[in-house]
Parts: sequence; C-alpha cells; structure tokens
Amino acid sequence: MPAYAASSPLPASSPAPDTVAVVAFDGISPFHLSVPCLVFGEDRTAEGAHRYRLVVCGVERGPLRTSAGFGIHVDHGLVALRRAQIIVVPSWRDDLAPAPPALLAALQAAHRRGARIVGLCLGAFVLAEAGLLDGRAATTHWALAQEFARRYPRVLPRPEVLYVEDGLVLTSAGTAAGIDCCLHLLRQQHGAEVANRAARRMVVAPHRQGGQAQYIQQPVAPSVRGDRLAPLLQWLGEHLHHTHTLESLAERAVMSPRTFTRRFRQSTGTTVGQWLQNQRIALAQRLLEGSDQSIEAVAAEAGFGSAVSLRQHFSAGVGIAPSAYRRQFRRTA
Repeated sequence: MPAYAASSPLPASSPAPDTVAVVAFDGISPFHLSVPCLVFGEDRTAEGAHRYRLVVCGVERGPLRTSAGFGIHVDHGLVALRRAQIIVVPSWRDDLAPAPPALLAALQAAHRRGARIVGLCLGAFVLAEAGLLDGRAATTHWALAQEFARRYPRVLPRPEVLYVEDGLVLTSAGTAAGIDCCLHLLRQQHGAEVANRAARRMVVAPHRQGGQAQYIQQPVAPSVRGDRLAPLLQWLGEHLHHTHTLESLAERAVMSPRTFTRRFRQSTGTTVGQWLQNQRIALAQRLLEGSDQSIEAVAAEAGFGSAVSLRQHFSAGVGIAPSAYRRQFRRTA
C-alpha cells in the first residue's frame, strides 16, 4: 500500500501547509512509523486545527518490509526531503547498522537550509552519525544510552529525559516518548489547544510527568552463584527494611571492611551503598505499583525509614515523585 497520506485540497485562500517527511527503511517498526503519521498526518481542519502535508519516503522508492512481518510500499525517495520543513527519522535498525550515505547527505543538506530534524528513539543514532548532534544535547532509548555515548562522544547525552530540543534538532527516548516529542513540536508550532486536541484524539496524555528514568529497571545483582557473597546478597534482598552498615555487613560476610568493599564491587559492579539504594528503590516501585500501602508504609518496608527520605531518594533515582509514579503505574483491578 502507498505509504503516503495527503490531505484534501486546500481552499485557494489557505497558505500551503508545512511538509513533514518521515523516513522509512527496511525492517521498520510499524508503531514507530505510525507515531509521526498520527500526530502530523490527520486532517483536523474541521476542528480549526493546523494540518501538515505528510510524505513517507525511503532511501529508494518501492516495497519495504516491516518488523511485524507485513510490507509497505513507499512512493517517494529522498528527494522529498529537499523541501520538507520537518524531517522525522522515527527509529532505526536494532543492529544499529550504519545509515546509507545518501540519507546522511540528505539530512545534512536539510539541516543546512534550516529544516527541523527529529530523531525518535534509535533515530537519534542516525542524526548523530550525520553529525547533526555534535555539541548538542540529545537522548535515545535508555537501553542503548551507553552505546550512544560511546559511539558519539561529541554529543551531550541526556538519557534521563523523554525528549530534547536543541536548536532545530529534536531527539526522543524510546517508543511512546516519540509521541511526547511530536506533540511537543505540534504544541510549540501551533499552541497547546491544537496539541491537546491531537492528544485527546489519540487517547494519550498531552504531557507526561517525569523522564524516562522512571521506566528504567533498577539494577539488580548479577548472578553470583558460587561467590562467597551470594548468601549475603540474598539475605540483604530479604532484609532491606533493616539498617545496615559497612561494618555490620563485612562482619556478616566474615571479611574485613576493606576486603568486603573490594569483593562487593567485584561481585555487583557497584558500591554497597548504591546497591542498597537501587534495591530499595526497586522494591518501592513494586510496592507502589501493586499495593494500596501508604507512602509512609512503603518507605518503611523498603528501608527508607520515612516518607521524606523515600521521596528524596525515589525522585532523585527515578525522576518522579512516588505518588506520581503510583498514579501512572498502579495496576488496575
């Protein structure tokens, strides 16, 4: 099917709509492709809302496979990028293969003439490969944030946020954060009411609280089977509500504090204090998601001692207050 969405003809008095070019590629996720198409592709002029001319294009025209097992047909090549006011790379291949030189050159040319360039999720890797993020703040999916920083040391990583705008370049975190980024751009260009109407049509929040840190699973101990610390780590996980000191844990492990500190880092990859905090935050997340306990009770069971301490450490580690986290993640009956 043609991957192109055109609006009905404009009245003679209407200004030409901005063109949004969305870059498709072989193996693209249908969800990622649909995000900019939903935000920018629907004709909402009956509601008095601005509309765009949406063009889905590929490095070459023709059939493309999706990651879901069905195909799409792209009618437009990269020439569509030459006049687009907004260009969206909605994701990229999971193997992070290099982008075709023709795509990189087209993005660079569009950037030079002042187009807005948007990299959603792994699309940030393509923008970085094109050099468009050098010296700029950017984000991507949290699971590949370290690889992103390693590959592109000239980029200023912001792995904790849902999206970043730096000049005319925007990047977003993974999956649904692409919706947040596109709604932000719509809100910026045409106002909050237009963006809110679009969000209501899509049945999503116009603006989400917090950053992507709230979605990152807190680190847990790697497998230490056969390690002398394995029994201690298991015991600690069952007694997070107790107060622990380095000296008391070293004594329990029958080691000197210095040896215990060294062995603990070797086994877990982190310090005793950070490991305990990560486990307590992870436990607090599970309690907030699946129980009706008060914030004070969650703080006590997770080992924070007080609601004030829980709020402080939880907000610092997850990027959102415990009560807000519960509203967003609480299990439905």
